[in-house]
Amino acid sequence: MKSYRDLIVWQKAVDIGTLTYKLLNNFPEDEKFGLTSQIKRSSISISSNIARGSLLEMQTQLQIANHLSFFKLDDLNVINDLSLQIGKMLNSLIKK
Repeated sequence: MKSYRDLIVWQKAVDIGTLTYKLLNNFPEDEKFGLTSQIKRSSISISSNIARGSLLEMQTQLQIANHLSFFKLDDLNVINDLSLQIGKMLNSLIKK
């Protein structure tokens, strides 16, 4: 491995940050400085810090947004599937 950019977990974390930003485009304008801002920060923090805590934070915030009907359940499922993969990779990386 030459760089953290070679880590598949980092690459997937960048992907989830990108997907999350796209999803947030549909959130209500009045959430711009509330939940939207929090989700953006936590989703970016996953790849920035290779942080399991940030991943769990983002999952929780997206679940709350889902309860508020800010997006379709299918969109959440795509991000949840990717976040489960990332979580397993982070756990494995931490154990090593």
